[in-house]
Amino acid sequence: MNLVCELPMGISENEAKLLLAIKLYEVNKISLGKAAKLAGYSKSAFIEVLGQYKVPIFNYSAEELREEVSND
Repeated sequence: MNLVCELPMGISENEAKLLLAIKLYEVNKISLGKAAKLAGYSKSAFIEVLGQYKVPIFNYSAEELREEVSND
């Protein structure tokens, strides 16, 4: 499937792909690997980009995180 859209001035195609990949990953619509591929990055590089945009790579609720930590 292809999507065609007119980008705002100052937004490159690569930047638009990156921002789309970040958002789709953030809202759990695609996996980390698929998001990295869409953005044109390796998984490790995409993880670094997620950090720059303050997007967590783990999506735990506070309760799930407490359970994970208490299981160690």
